[in-house]
Amino acid sequence: MDLSRRGFLQAAALTAAASGLTVACGNGSGSAGSKNGKNLTLWYWGGALSDKVVAEAKTHFSGQVKLTAASIGGDFKQKLTTTLAAGTSVPDITGIKGEDMASFLPNANRFLDLNDLGFKEISSKYLDWKTKLARSEDGRQIGFPIDIGPTALFYRADLFDKAGLPTDPDKVAARAGTWEDYFALGTELSKKVPGTYLVNNISSVFTIAVGQGTERFIDRDNRFIGDQDHIRTAWNTAIRPYTLGLDAKINDNTWNAAIGKSLTTELGAAWHALDIEQAAPDTKGKWRVCATPGGPANQGGSYLALPKQCRNPEEAFKIISWILSPANDARGFADAAIFPAAPAAYSMPAMTGGDPFFGGQKVIEVFGPAAKAIPASYEAPADAAVMAPYFTELTSIEAKGKKPEDAWKDAVAQARQIARRQGVK
Repeated sequence: MDLSRRGFLQAAALTAAASGLTVACGNGSGSAGSKNGKNLTLWYWGGALSDKVVAEAKTHFSGQVKLTAASIGGDFKQKLTTTLAAGTSVPDITGIKGEDMASFLPNANRFLDLNDLGFKEISSKYLDWKTKLARSEDGRQIGFPIDIGPTALFYRADLFDKAGLPTDPDKVAARAGTWEDYFALGTELSKKVPGTYLVNNISSVFTIAVGQGTERFIDRDNRFIGDQDHIRTAWNTAIRPYTLGLDAKINDNTWNAAIGKSLTTELGAAWHALDIEQAAPDTKGKWRVCATPGGPANQGGSYLALPKQCRNPEEAFKIISWILSPANDARGFADAAIFPAAPAAYSMPAMTGGDPFFGGQKVIEVFGPAAKAIPASYEAPADAAVMAPYFTELTSIEAKGKKPEDAWKDAVAQARQIARRQGVK
Protein backbone atom coordinates (compact mmCIF):
# COMPACT_ATOMS: atom_id res chain seq x y z
CA MET A 1 0.00 0.00 0.00
CA ASP A 2 1.42 3.32 -1.10
CA LEU A 3 0.68 5.95 1.50
CA SER A 4 0.76 8.70 -1.15
CA ARG A 5 -2.19 7.04 -2.83
CA ARG A 6 -4.47 6.50 0.18
CA GLY A 7 -3.20 8.74 2.97
CA PHE A 8 -1.90 11.51 0.75
CA LEU A 9 -3.71 14.41 2.41
CA GLN A 10 -2.44 13.70 5.87
CA ALA A 11 1.07 12.93 4.64
CA ALA A 12 1.20 16.10 2.56
CA ALA A 13 -0.11 18.18 5.43
CA LEU A 14 2.42 16.84 7.91
CA THR A 15 5.29 17.29 5.46
CA ALA A 16 4.14 20.81 4.69
CA ALA A 17 3.96 21.72 8.35
CA ALA A 18 7.52 20.58 8.89
CA SER A 19 9.13 22.10 5.83
CA GLY A 20 6.97 24.93 4.55
CA LEU A 21 5.46 25.13 1.10
CA THR A 22 7.13 27.90 -0.86
CA VAL A 23 8.77 26.84 -4.10
CA ALA A 24 12.07 28.60 -4.74
CA CYS A 25 12.88 28.18 -8.42
CA GLY A 26 16.02 29.51 -9.99
CA ASN A 27 16.80 30.53 -13.54
CA GLY A 28 18.21 27.79 -15.71
CA SER A 29 19.59 27.24 -19.15
CA GLY A 30 16.83 24.85 -20.16
CA SER A 31 15.84 21.26 -19.63
CA ALA A 32 18.88 19.01 -19.29
CA GLY A 33 21.01 22.03 -20.06
CA SER A 34 20.03 21.86 -23.73
CA LYS A 35 17.78 23.67 -26.18
CA ASN A 36 17.25 20.59 -28.34
CA GLY A 37 13.53 20.75 -29.08
CA LYS A 38 13.52 17.31 -30.68
CA ASN A 39 14.04 15.63 -27.29
CA LEU A 40 11.43 16.05 -24.58
CA THR A 41 11.34 14.58 -21.09
CA LEU A 42 8.30 13.75 -18.98
CA TRP A 43 8.36 13.26 -15.21
CA TYR A 44 5.52 11.55 -13.39
CA TRP A 45 5.07 9.11 -10.51
CA GLY A 46 3.67 5.59 -10.42
CA GLY A 47 -0.09 5.63 -10.84
CA ALA A 48 -0.26 9.25 -12.04
CA LEU A 49 -0.79 8.32 -15.69
CA SER A 50 -1.65 5.23 -17.66
CA ASP A 51 1.70 3.64 -18.54
CA LYS A 52 0.07 2.22 -21.67
CA VAL A 53 -1.06 5.66 -22.85
CA VAL A 54 2.38 7.15 -22.13
CA ALA A 55 4.03 4.37 -24.13
CA GLU A 56 1.68 5.02 -27.05
CA ALA A 57 2.41 8.75 -26.86
CA LYS A 58 6.08 8.01 -27.53
CA THR A 59 5.10 6.24 -30.76
CA HIS A 60 2.34 8.67 -31.70
CA PHE A 61 4.70 11.66 -31.63
CA SER A 62 7.87 9.88 -32.78
CA GLY A 63 7.82 11.73 -36.10
CA GLN A 64 8.06 15.07 -34.34
CA VAL A 65 9.99 14.50 -31.11
CA LYS A 66 11.62 11.83 -29.01
CA LEU A 67 9.71 11.60 -25.74
CA THR A 68 11.53 10.12 -22.76
CA ALA A 69 9.25 9.36 -19.82
CA ALA A 70 10.53 8.69 -16.30
CA SER A 71 8.48 7.42 -13.37
CA ILE A 72 10.07 9.20 -10.41
CA GLY A 73 10.03 7.41 -7.06
CA GLY A 74 10.28 8.84 -3.56
CA ASP A 75 9.23 12.37 -2.66
CA PHE A 76 8.20 13.67 -6.07
CA LYS A 77 7.48 17.23 -4.97
CA GLN A 78 10.83 17.57 -3.23
CA LYS A 79 12.72 16.22 -6.25
CA LEU A 80 10.85 18.53 -8.60
CA THR A 81 11.36 21.54 -6.35
CA THR A 82 15.10 20.84 -6.03
CA THR A 83 15.48 20.45 -9.79
CA LEU A 84 13.57 23.65 -10.51
CA ALA A 85 15.70 25.51 -7.99
CA ALA A 86 18.90 24.27 -9.62
CA GLY A 87 17.60 25.27 -13.05
CA THR A 88 19.27 22.35 -14.82
CA SER A 89 17.99 18.93 -15.91
CA VAL A 90 14.48 20.33 -15.58
CA PRO A 91 11.86 18.09 -17.24
CA ASP A 92 10.04 19.55 -20.23
CA ILE A 93 6.77 18.15 -18.92
CA THR A 94 6.11 17.37 -15.28
CA GLY A 95 3.34 16.10 -13.11
CA ILE A 96 2.22 18.14 -10.09
CA LYS A 97 0.16 16.44 -7.41
CA GLY A 98 -3.13 18.10 -6.65
CA GLU A 99 -2.31 18.55 -2.99
CA ASP A 100 0.90 20.37 -4.00
CA MET A 101 -0.53 22.67 -6.67
CA ALA A 102 -1.40 25.51 -4.27
CA SER A 103 2.23 25.68 -3.16
CA PHE A 104 3.45 26.17 -6.73
CA LEU A 105 0.96 28.89 -7.69
CA PRO A 106 2.85 31.76 -5.98
CA ASN A 107 5.69 30.97 -8.43
CA ALA A 108 3.45 30.53 -11.45
CA ASN A 109 5.90 32.51 -13.61
CA ARG A 110 8.29 29.55 -13.33
CA PHE A 111 5.89 27.62 -15.57
CA LEU A 112 4.47 28.33 -19.00
CA ASP A 113 0.94 29.68 -19.23
CA LEU A 114 -0.98 26.87 -20.93
CA ASN A 115 -3.59 29.35 -22.13
CA ASP A 116 -0.96 30.78 -24.49
CA LEU A 117 -0.54 27.32 -26.01
CA GLY A 118 -4.20 26.55 -26.60
CA PHE A 119 -5.64 25.33 -23.31
CA LYS A 120 -8.21 28.12 -23.20
CA GLU A 121 -9.82 26.75 -26.37
CA ILE A 122 -10.25 23.24 -24.92
CA SER A 123 -10.71 24.02 -21.22
CA SER A 124 -14.48 23.50 -21.41
CA LYS A 125 -13.81 19.76 -21.81
CA TYR A 126 -12.54 19.63 -18.22
CA LEU A 127 -14.29 20.27 -14.93
CA ASP A 128 -14.16 23.98 -14.21
CA TRP A 129 -13.59 23.64 -10.46
CA LYS A 130 -10.57 21.43 -11.10
CA THR A 131 -9.11 23.71 -13.75
CA LYS A 132 -9.39 26.77 -11.49
CA LEU A 133 -7.29 25.12 -8.77
CA ALA A 134 -4.28 25.33 -11.12
CA ARG A 135 -4.80 28.98 -12.08
CA SER A 136 -2.82 31.78 -10.48
CA GLU A 137 -4.31 35.01 -9.17
CA ASP A 138 -3.23 36.81 -12.33
CA GLY A 139 -4.90 34.21 -14.55
CA ARG A 140 -1.95 32.03 -15.56
CA GLN A 141 -3.03 28.41 -16.14
CA ILE A 142 -0.06 26.31 -15.09
CA GLY A 143 -1.75 22.92 -14.72
CA PHE A 144 -3.57 20.69 -17.23
CA PRO A 145 -5.94 18.43 -15.22
CA ILE A 146 -5.03 14.75 -15.18
CA ASP A 147 -7.60 13.37 -12.79
CA ILE A 148 -9.81 14.03 -9.79
CA GLY A 149 -10.88 12.11 -6.69
CA PRO A 150 -14.68 12.24 -6.27
CA THR A 151 -15.57 10.52 -3.03
CA ALA A 152 -18.07 7.80 -2.27
CA LEU A 153 -19.05 5.36 0.45
CA PHE A 154 -17.65 1.88 -0.16
CA TYR A 155 -19.54 -0.75 1.81
CA ARG A 156 -19.62 -4.51 2.39
CA ALA A 157 -22.92 -5.67 0.94
CA ASP A 158 -22.49 -9.12 2.50
CA LEU A 159 -22.18 -7.67 6.00
CA PHE A 160 -25.12 -5.32 5.40
CA ASP A 161 -27.16 -8.35 4.33
CA LYS A 162 -26.04 -10.25 7.43
CA ALA A 163 -27.31 -7.35 9.54
CA GLY A 164 -30.65 -7.37 7.74
CA LEU A 165 -29.97 -4.00 6.13
CA PRO A 166 -30.53 -2.92 2.51
CA THR A 167 -27.70 -3.74 0.11
CA ASP A 168 -28.85 -1.89 -3.02
CA PRO A 169 -26.69 1.24 -3.56
CA ASP A 170 -29.63 3.61 -3.93
CA LYS A 171 -31.27 2.28 -0.79
CA VAL A 172 -28.04 2.45 1.21
CA ALA A 173 -27.48 6.02 -0.01
CA ALA A 174 -30.96 6.91 1.21
CA ARG A 175 -30.25 5.35 4.62
CA ALA A 176 -26.90 7.18 4.88
CA GLY A 177 -27.83 10.51 3.31
CA THR A 178 -26.49 12.64 6.15
CA TRP A 179 -23.59 12.07 8.51
CA GLU A 180 -25.96 11.42 11.40
CA ASP A 181 -27.89 8.92 9.27
CA TYR A 182 -24.61 7.22 8.45
CA PHE A 183 -23.59 6.98 12.09
CA ALA A 184 -27.01 5.61 13.02
CA LEU A 185 -26.56 2.96 10.35
CA GLY A 186 -23.15 2.17 11.78
CA THR A 187 -24.58 1.74 15.26
CA GLU A 188 -27.08 -0.77 13.92
CA LEU A 189 -24.34 -2.62 12.02
CA SER A 190 -22.08 -2.87 15.05
CA LYS A 191 -24.89 -4.37 17.14
CA LYS A 192 -25.89 -6.95 14.55
CA VAL A 193 -22.39 -7.81 13.33
CA PRO A 194 -20.21 -7.67 16.48
CA GLY A 195 -16.52 -6.96 16.08
CA THR A 196 -16.97 -4.65 13.11
CA TYR A 197 -16.48 -0.90 12.76
CA LEU A 198 -17.92 1.78 10.54
CA VAL A 199 -14.82 3.94 9.91
CA ASN A 200 -11.11 3.17 9.81
CA ASN A 201 -10.18 6.36 11.67
CA ILE A 202 -11.68 9.75 12.37
CA SER A 203 -9.14 11.65 10.29
CA SER A 204 -10.70 10.12 7.17
CA VAL A 205 -14.07 11.56 8.21
CA PHE A 206 -12.55 14.98 8.92
CA THR A 207 -10.84 15.13 5.52
CA ILE A 208 -14.07 14.52 3.63
CA ALA A 209 -16.20 16.73 5.89
CA VAL A 210 -13.84 19.66 5.25
CA GLY A 211 -13.88 18.94 1.52
CA GLN A 212 -17.67 19.08 1.40
CA GLY A 213 -17.60 22.81 2.11
CA THR A 214 -16.65 25.87 0.08
CA GLU A 215 -14.17 27.19 2.67
CA ARG A 216 -11.08 25.62 4.19
CA PHE A 217 -8.48 26.99 6.63
CA ILE A 218 -7.41 30.25 4.95
CA ASP A 219 -9.62 32.63 3.01
CA ARG A 220 -8.87 34.58 -0.17
CA ASP A 221 -7.75 37.56 1.90
CA ASN A 222 -5.05 35.35 3.42
CA ARG A 223 -6.72 35.21 6.81
CA PHE A 224 -6.75 32.19 9.10
CA ILE A 225 -10.29 30.80 9.43
CA GLY A 226 -9.46 27.39 10.91
CA ASP A 227 -11.27 28.30 14.13
CA GLN A 228 -14.58 29.12 12.47
CA ASP A 229 -17.85 27.20 12.42
CA HIS A 230 -17.28 25.30 9.18
CA ILE A 231 -14.08 23.69 10.50
CA ARG A 232 -15.57 23.13 13.96
CA THR A 233 -18.54 21.38 12.33
CA ALA A 234 -16.21 19.12 10.36
CA TRP A 235 -14.29 18.40 13.58
CA ASN A 236 -17.45 17.53 15.50
CA THR A 237 -18.54 15.26 12.64
CA ALA A 238 -15.22 13.42 12.83
CA ILE A 239 -15.51 13.00 16.60
CA ARG A 240 -18.95 11.35 16.42
CA PRO A 241 -17.87 7.84 15.35
CA TYR A 242 -15.22 7.91 18.09
CA THR A 243 -17.73 8.73 20.81
CA LEU A 244 -20.21 6.19 19.43
CA GLY A 245 -17.63 3.39 19.42
CA LEU A 246 -17.71 3.06 15.63
CA ASP A 247 -14.07 4.01 15.10
CA ALA A 248 -11.59 1.20 14.39
CA LYS A 249 -8.66 3.56 15.17
CA ILE A 250 -6.66 2.08 12.32
CA ASN A 251 -3.40 3.62 11.15
CA ASP A 252 -1.79 3.16 7.76
CA ASN A 253 0.34 0.26 8.98
CA THR A 254 -2.64 -1.84 10.00
CA TRP A 255 -5.18 -0.87 7.35
CA ASN A 256 -4.35 -3.71 4.96
CA ALA A 257 -5.07 -6.35 7.59
CA ALA A 258 -8.35 -4.73 8.65
CA ILE A 259 -9.95 -3.81 5.35
CA GLY A 260 -11.11 -7.32 4.52
CA LYS A 261 -12.16 -8.24 8.06
CA SER A 262 -13.43 -5.69 10.56
CA LEU A 263 -14.56 -2.71 8.46
CA THR A 264 -18.14 -2.57 7.18
CA THR A 265 -17.63 0.66 5.21
CA GLU A 266 -14.80 2.79 3.88
CA LEU A 267 -14.88 6.45 2.91
CA GLY A 268 -12.66 7.42 0.01
CA ALA A 269 -12.10 8.69 -3.51
CA ALA A 270 -12.67 6.80 -6.76
CA TRP A 271 -9.02 5.72 -6.85
CA HIS A 272 -9.44 4.14 -3.42
CA ALA A 273 -11.29 1.28 -5.11
CA LEU A 274 -7.97 -0.04 -6.36
CA ASP A 275 -6.51 0.15 -2.84
CA ILE A 276 -9.34 -1.99 -1.47
CA GLU A 277 -9.09 -4.49 -4.32
CA GLN A 278 -5.34 -4.90 -3.90
CA ALA A 279 -5.50 -5.16 -0.10
CA ALA A 280 -8.49 -7.51 0.11
CA PRO A 281 -8.73 -9.56 -3.11
CA ASP A 282 -10.67 -12.29 -1.30
CA THR A 283 -13.59 -9.87 -0.83
CA LYS A 284 -14.20 -9.59 -4.58
CA GLY A 285 -17.91 -9.21 -5.31
CA LYS A 286 -18.79 -8.31 -1.73
CA TRP A 287 -18.31 -4.53 -2.00
CA ARG A 288 -20.65 -1.89 -3.39
CA VAL A 289 -20.46 1.90 -3.77
CA CYS A 290 -22.97 4.67 -3.03
CA ALA A 291 -23.02 8.43 -2.53
CA THR A 292 -20.96 9.98 0.28
CA PRO A 293 -22.93 10.91 3.43
CA GLY A 294 -23.43 14.66 3.47
CA GLY A 295 -22.56 15.16 -0.19
CA PRO A 296 -19.54 14.78 -2.50
CA ALA A 297 -16.01 15.96 -1.87
CA ASN A 298 -12.75 15.66 -3.75
CA GLN A 299 -9.60 13.85 -2.63
CA GLY A 300 -6.56 14.14 -4.83
CA GLY A 301 -6.20 14.42 -8.55
CA SER A 302 -3.17 15.84 -10.30
CA TYR A 303 -1.91 17.92 -13.23
CA LEU A 304 0.66 18.10 -15.98
CA ALA A 305 2.64 21.32 -16.30
CA LEU A 306 5.35 22.75 -18.54
CA PRO A 307 8.28 24.37 -16.72
CA LYS A 308 9.51 27.57 -18.36
CA GLN A 309 12.66 25.69 -19.44
CA CYS A 310 10.56 23.45 -21.73
CA ARG A 311 12.52 23.10 -24.99
CA ASN A 312 9.54 22.76 -27.33
CA PRO A 313 6.37 24.16 -25.74
CA GLU A 314 4.14 23.67 -28.78
CA GLU A 315 4.94 19.97 -29.17
CA ALA A 316 4.89 19.45 -25.40
CA PHE A 317 1.39 20.90 -25.23
CA LYS A 318 0.27 18.65 -28.09
CA ILE A 319 1.60 15.66 -26.18
CA ILE A 320 -0.18 16.45 -22.91
CA SER A 321 -3.39 17.33 -24.77
CA TRP A 322 -3.27 13.91 -26.43
CA ILE A 323 -2.43 11.99 -23.27
CA LEU A 324 -5.22 13.76 -21.38
CA SER A 325 -7.86 13.69 -24.11
CA PRO A 326 -11.24 12.34 -22.91
CA ALA A 327 -10.72 9.07 -24.80
CA ASN A 328 -7.31 8.45 -23.24
CA ASP A 329 -8.62 9.62 -19.86
CA ALA A 330 -11.20 6.84 -20.03
CA ARG A 331 -8.43 4.35 -20.75
CA GLY A 332 -6.52 5.65 -17.75
CA PHE A 333 -9.47 4.79 -15.56
CA ALA A 334 -9.65 1.27 -16.99
CA ASP A 335 -5.88 0.79 -16.63
CA ALA A 336 -5.23 2.22 -13.17
CA ALA A 337 -8.45 3.70 -11.66
CA ILE A 338 -7.31 7.22 -12.62
CA PHE A 339 -10.63 9.08 -12.57
CA PRO A 340 -10.87 11.58 -15.47
CA ALA A 341 -11.28 15.32 -15.10
CA ALA A 342 -13.02 15.29 -18.52
CA PRO A 343 -16.76 14.50 -18.12
CA ALA A 344 -17.03 13.31 -21.73
CA ALA A 345 -15.06 10.24 -20.66
CA TYR A 346 -17.78 9.18 -18.23
CA SER A 347 -20.02 7.86 -21.02
CA MET A 348 -17.30 5.92 -22.83
CA PRO A 349 -17.28 2.10 -22.78
CA ALA A 350 -14.06 1.96 -20.75
CA MET A 351 -15.93 3.58 -17.86
CA THR A 352 -19.51 2.36 -18.20
CA GLY A 353 -19.03 -1.36 -17.74
CA GLY A 354 -19.76 -3.24 -14.55
CA ASP A 355 -16.93 -3.72 -12.07
CA PRO A 356 -16.55 -7.37 -11.00
CA PHE A 357 -14.95 -6.42 -7.69
CA PHE A 358 -18.08 -4.45 -6.85
CA GLY A 359 -20.47 -7.22 -7.81
CA GLY A 360 -20.83 -5.98 -11.37
CA GLN A 361 -22.01 -2.54 -10.27
CA LYS A 362 -21.51 0.32 -12.74
CA VAL A 363 -19.61 2.53 -10.34
CA ILE A 364 -19.50 5.45 -12.79
CA GLU A 365 -23.17 5.97 -11.94
CA VAL A 366 -22.03 7.03 -8.47
CA PHE A 367 -18.72 8.75 -9.21
CA GLY A 368 -19.85 10.62 -12.34
CA PRO A 369 -22.59 12.67 -10.68
CA ALA A 370 -20.35 13.21 -7.65
CA ALA A 371 -17.56 14.60 -9.83
CA LYS A 372 -19.86 17.21 -11.34
CA ALA A 373 -21.30 18.25 -7.96
CA ILE A 374 -18.07 18.77 -6.01
CA PRO A 375 -18.15 22.24 -4.39
CA ALA A 376 -15.50 24.68 -5.51
CA SER A 377 -13.29 25.90 -2.68
CA TYR A 378 -10.25 28.12 -2.38
CA GLU A 379 -7.07 26.37 -1.33
CA ALA A 380 -4.32 28.71 -0.13
CA PRO A 381 -0.61 27.89 -0.55
CA ALA A 382 -0.30 27.32 3.19
CA ASP A 383 -3.52 25.29 3.52
CA ALA A 384 -1.86 21.88 3.84
CA ALA A 385 0.57 23.10 6.47
CA VAL A 386 -2.17 24.73 8.52
CA MET A 387 -4.35 21.60 8.30
CA ALA A 388 -1.66 19.31 9.73
CA PRO A 389 -2.27 19.95 13.48
CA TYR A 390 -5.89 18.86 13.18
CA PHE A 391 -4.79 15.42 11.98
CA THR A 392 -2.18 15.23 14.74
CA GLU A 393 -4.74 16.04 17.41
CA LEU A 394 -7.37 13.66 16.02
CA THR A 395 -4.75 10.91 16.22
CA SER A 396 -4.02 11.92 19.81
CA ILE A 397 -7.68 11.38 20.66
CA GLU A 398 -7.58 7.86 19.25
CA ALA A 399 -4.11 6.81 20.38
CA LYS A 400 -3.83 8.58 23.72
CA GLY A 401 -7.41 9.14 24.81
CA LYS A 402 -7.02 12.91 24.71
CA LYS A 403 -10.24 14.80 25.40
CA PRO A 404 -11.76 16.05 22.11
CA GLU A 405 -12.27 19.59 23.41
CA ASP A 406 -8.65 19.85 24.55
CA ALA A 407 -7.51 18.43 21.22
CA TRP A 408 -9.59 21.01 19.35
CA LYS A 409 -8.10 23.90 21.30
CA ASP A 410 -4.57 22.62 20.75
CA ALA A 411 -5.18 22.02 17.04
CA VAL A 412 -6.44 25.58 16.53
CA ALA A 413 -3.58 27.08 18.55
CA GLN A 414 -0.94 25.14 16.61
CA ALA A 415 -2.62 25.84 13.26
CA ARG A 416 -2.74 29.56 14.02
CA GLN A 417 0.95 29.52 14.92
CA ILE A 418 1.86 27.73 11.67
CA ALA A 419 -0.33 30.14 9.72
CA ARG A 420 1.50 33.10 11.25
CA ARG A 421 4.86 31.61 10.29
CA GLN A 422 3.56 31.13 6.74
CA GLY A 423 2.61 34.81 6.49
CA VAL A 424 -1.12 34.28 7.00
CA LYS A 425 -3.01 37.01 8.85
